[in-house]
Amino acid sequence: MPLPKLPTKPATMLSTQDYPKVEKGKPAKPVMTLVESAAPAAEAPQARAKTEKATPAKRTAKTKEVDSLIKSSASRIGDKMGVTKMFVLDTNVLMHDPTSLFRFDEHDVYLPMMTLEELDNHKKGMSEVARNARQVSRSLDALVAGVEEHAIEEGIPLAKLGNKDAKGRLFFQTRLQIGELPEGLPIGKADNQILGVVRALEAQYPGRPIVLVSKDINMRIKARALGLPAEEYFNDHVLEDTDLLYSGILQLQDDFWNKHAKGMESWQENKHGTGYTFYRLTGPMVPGFLVNQFVFMEPSTGEAPFYGQVKEINGKTAVIQTLRDYTHGKNSVWGITARNREQNFALNLLMNPECDFVTLLGQAGTGKTLLALAAGLAQVLETKLYNEIIVTRVTVPVGEDIGFLPGTEEEKMSPWMGAFDDNLEVLNKSDNDAGEWGRAATQDLIRSRIKIKSLNFMRGRTFVNKFLIIDEAQNLTPKQMKTLVTRAGPGTKIVCLGNIAQIDTPYLTEGSSGLTYVVDRFKGWNHSGHVTLARGERSRLADHASDVL
Repeated sequence: MPLPKLPTKPATMLSTQDYPKVEKGKPAKPVMTLVESAAPAAEAPQARAKTEKATPAKRTAKTKEVDSLIKSSASRIGDKMGVTKMFVLDTNVLMHDPTSLFRFDEHDVYLPMMTLEELDNHKKGMSEVARNARQVSRSLDALVAGVEEHAIEEGIPLAKLGNKDAKGRLFFQTRLQIGELPEGLPIGKADNQILGVVRALEAQYPGRPIVLVSKDINMRIKARALGLPAEEYFNDHVLEDTDLLYSGILQLQDDFWNKHAKGMESWQENKHGTGYTFYRLTGPMVPGFLVNQFVFMEPSTGEAPFYGQVKEINGKTAVIQTLRDYTHGKNSVWGITARNREQNFALNLLMNPECDFVTLLGQAGTGKTLLALAAGLAQVLETKLYNEIIVTRVTVPVGEDIGFLPGTEEEKMSPWMGAFDDNLEVLNKSDNDAGEWGRAATQDLIRSRIKIKSLNFMRGRTFVNKFLIIDEAQNLTPKQMKTLVTRAGPGTKIVCLGNIAQIDTPYLTEGSSGLTYVVDRFKGWNHSGHVTLARGERSRLADHASDVL
């Protein structure tokens, strides 16, 4: 591995206790906070000026452009005038996110009677939608408890249950409100009744922004056609733009060593049978680093490139470790070598026993499944770091469903695991000296150490010393992802694979996917890592097809 400029002073061998301690960041602000103070007095449901104006954050042109796309004109006017808005919620918003009632900051929330009726129709069953409907009903019951009948019309403070962020009020439809809609629209349809309520509220509160919030695209199109402001519920989006998603890789400038080599220290350590070189440096780029982030420099002058990983950060001082070169045949993992820079970074994470949670993003053919499976087999059968490999994925069909499948749990999941069978075939062919009988015996051994599990039976389980691979993780909701990641017991490594451009689950977008959620929340943790694979390595035909089709 080529090294940068020589340090100005040598450093002695350091133990783990000598490393600079990373300052713990401030904990994230909780969504629900219990308070002991009494609820504020009720106010009339008129537009209230913002009494406390927070310091506006720096808004880039990209953020303003996204706001103009997702916010209605009435909402933007309300923001400009500094008045609170009234959001009319469609039923699908509550069934998608049961906590959506408390996510509108200082603005008011209005629930039409038809929304409550549809909640009642969806409360039965064991599905995710039914559970969410029951949770919303419990929240509404707790809000209404102890409130006089005449006080409901004045609005119920949403902070009553302890959520300080929700400074608005909750209003119910307490009387018949009929708005003038075009003739010919079916009056009995639920969507049309909600649109009529929005029109009536505009007439009841002139000058106040009334905005319909719905996850139903056709509902929003209908509202826009009738001249009513409508928005999608976007508070569950982790990022406004997926271009801002953490990639796990940072390219260093050509003058990086000139700005950061002053007072640099270096030393060597042996970890897991491999020698690594460490650099402790200080400079202006260090505060922008994250722990376990990969940094690289490929000078345009033709000099040897440098690849490293950030291991420690303390203020403006960072410790960077060189990587193991998995592109070389002597460092192959189960016969597989990295074909590009990003695959080398991914294998350094997958083969690191101190990294408990790994996320790999990339398009089809970038090698996500092959790298994860090769690393799992090497650490289960060769180093025996883990007991077995557990593979699971979301069973969302691309086309028409083929109906019920016979057999046991693993036999029912086998049609969904064609990708793993293809990769196992590639891994088995990598050993040319074993012969046909040897490959058959190896395949039987591998099959005995790989278990295929369904997501439906994960609740309540605990995996100890397992190598867990979650494929097609982009189709998981943040709640499902939390359920899976919290199954990890001592000595378990979780690898999430996915492509956020191929989401098949309804109501999930690139910004609200569970995979995007964990990538954003786990970045910078000492025992997790992320790499976005960029280049396809499947075949020249697949690469050309992904570009032109």
